[in-house]
Amino acid sequence: MKFHTRKWVKPEDLNPNGTLFGGRLLSWIDEEAALYTIIQLENNRVVTKRISQVDFKSSAKEGDIIEIGIEVVKFGMASLTLACEVRNIMTQEIILTISNILMANLDSEGKPCPHGKTKIEYVQDRLAKKNLT
Repeated sequence: MKFHTRKWVKPEDLNPNGTLFGGRLLSWIDEEAALYTIIQLENNRVVTKRISQVDFKSSAKEGDIIEIGIEVVKFGMASLTLACEVRNIMTQEIILTISNILMANLDSEGKPCPHGKTKIEYVQDRLAKKNLT
């Protein structure tokens, strides 16, 4: 799994127990999944359709630095399915796992539409292709 984003757990991210609020973490994951999908599908019109079981394995506290990992599970015709893992960067302890995040590709009217992608592409490879043409 590739870890793309790091977050520093600050006081405003904590729940009454003094640990990272799960809703805050899920918000960060949803944003990361959307950004990853937008880059992969080259379309900024994507939405989260479904998030499978969220498995909280541990927590984080103020001052911890966490990292969010995303990987592609499957390319659908009009969707992209991702997996996610969040871990503490210093201890490598896993904080959370999600096996399936289904992201839908939309057209200008907000309807699901085919994206034509079948494999992971990296921006630097796209740029290199454009420079060759």
